[in-house]
Amino acid sequence: MKLTVYLAGEIHSNWREELKEKAQQRDLSLQFVGPQTVHALSDDIGEKILGKQPNKLYKDDAASDINNFRTQILLEKSDVVIAIFGEEYRQWNTAMDASTALSLNKPTIIIRPESLIHPLKELTNKANVTVETIDQALEILQYVYA
Repeated sequence: MKLTVYLAGEIHSNWREELKEKAQQRDLSLQFVGPQTVHALSDDIGEKILGKQPNKLYKDDAASDINNFRTQILLEKSDVVIAIFGEEYRQWNTAMDASTALSLNKPTIIIRPESLIHPLKELTNKANVTVETIDQALEILQYVYA
């Protein structure tokens, strides 16, 4: 059985590559999907497809429509969602993806540091499991195959 795992989280660090490499080392049967990680493409996709927009509001709105369309498809097709929250970046998109996954009844693992316990308390309370490290999240997925 191969699980499809949606990786929700910021796109500026290499956490996805780290997680994928560690999953491969554990020989886990996983396929990964996630948000568009090329920031410029994510920001410009509305104008790329629909043409020049009259101002920044419309540009962002057009891009959001297309990004949300993509995200909805990939979240609905995923078996599991891992949402990582870190210290360095704002996490609005991560919170939106995690809450969408939960509303779709997708099994959800949230990774967050101890410093974010309070700001994420409602979201982590709704998640299936909350951990502090990538390794812990992978141990949970490895347990699925035990």
